[in-house]
Amino acid sequence: MKHVLVIDDEAAICWGFQQFLGDAGHTVSIAGTAEEGLRAAEGDVFDAVVLDVRLPGMDGLTALAEFRRRWPKLPVTVMTAFGDLDTAVQAIQRGAFEYLTKPFSLDQAVSVVERALATNGGPTETASRVFDAESPLLGSSPEMQRVFKEIALAAASDLPVLIGGETGTGKELVARAIHRHGRQHKGAFVPVFLGALNEAVIESELFGHVRGAFTGATDDRTGLIAQATGGTLFLDEIGDAPAAVQVKLLRFLETGEFFPVGSSTPRQATARVLAATHRRLPELIEDGTFREDLYFRLRGWEIVLPALRERTTDIPLLTAAFWKQACPDRGDYNLSSEVQAALVERVWPGNVRELRATIERAALLARGGPLVVEHLLAVDAKSSGLPALPLDQVVTAWIQQRLANGVADGDLLRSFYGLVEPPVLIAVLSACHGNRAAAARMLGIDRTTLRSKLRAYGLDSASDDG
Repeated sequence: MKHVLVIDDEAAICWGFQQFLGDAGHTVSIAGTAEEGLRAAEGDVFDAVVLDVRLPGMDGLTALAEFRRRWPKLPVTVMTAFGDLDTAVQAIQRGAFEYLTKPFSLDQAVSVVERALATNGGPTETASRVFDAESPLLGSSPEMQRVFKEIALAAASDLPVLIGGETGTGKELVARAIHRHGRQHKGAFVPVFLGALNEAVIESELFGHVRGAFTGATDDRTGLIAQATGGTLFLDEIGDAPAAVQVKLLRFLETGEFFPVGSSTPRQATARVLAATHRRLPELIEDGTFREDLYFRLRGWEIVLPALRERTTDIPLLTAAFWKQACPDRGDYNLSSEVQAALVERVWPGNVRELRATIERAALLARGGPLVVEHLLAVDAKSSGLPALPLDQVVTAWIQQRLANGVADGDLLRSFYGLVEPPVLIAVLSACHGNRAAAARMLGIDRTTLRSKLRAYGLDSASDDG
């Protein structure tokens, strides 16, 4: 039988731990503040601690550091309902055994405590650095809480990290966060976008070359790997690496050695390697275009970023942040319920990058005033280029998202029309230079129907009556 201390000011959480851990044969003591918990630990012997971050008085992260200082072998599990990247990093680097984000199931939490009780007492190494730099990665959704925790764990090691996710989800931001919070943070962060490099020069760019290695090589050149020594090498779109480069990267990952182009003398580098891709590497392995051994070397730790449509609860938070960056002199960044609904209902095939670009352009249209739905529609109508996904896939993804969010019966088709009709009307009116009669003919509807649709969507001012 083990003795567990639970420190939380929520009575329901404490009661749940008492019941579940009691059923597992353990005894549980309760404290409502960090100060009370520390006093309890001075007068009793505990085998594990469960500690909330937000507490009255001393906060949980400060208490965590104090527990680790006084009882370095005592495993402390941190839990919070208000997690962000900095909180996760501080918890892990101050020595937390595990990091739980609320809401969690008590079965899950008890499983973590059981693992803590089975250890000899906490992490083998605790970093003392505290990072208070504000991270550009934002999100309060469970999906992003998972990402924050994984970044914190990855930053605490030197393993290569493979970062996956769709285009625009923030893979480079994750790599920069790992570097900023990792042991290599004093060294350089060297990003390499492999998809943008010419295959004929990619080896020279990465590994460098010696004088005379090829025509035009008049001097020795230091490659990007050598430049990243003591820091972090970020290989973006690793799935685009040519076969010859894959072989050399594998050797570097296994031995730390590499050969500049034209040299038979190996060089040494100590850079940590982070790689990212929006492609499915197992499929490339099956096609014979990517080495399986390199895949497993890169995948020392893996972080997969969620698409924006998988974390729609973060959209208002992200929107407010992008709007504030676009209009720093405004005093109010609140979003109307109509704007929030319009943003959440969109599929966002370009993910966070697309959302940011949309808000930046809409902010220009707002001219210092509040964002309204018409600004978003105008941005859609003026956007150029092909969609990131075929239209039928976009529609299918939107419907699946709406169904997953519990769309009300009888509302699906109306919501769909409300999303797609306004940009179609605006685009056609623009093509017809505002002539409603010509626009109605192009759309295949009569002018009265067009007028009523424009009125229903608040687009009366989008055209004249010519």
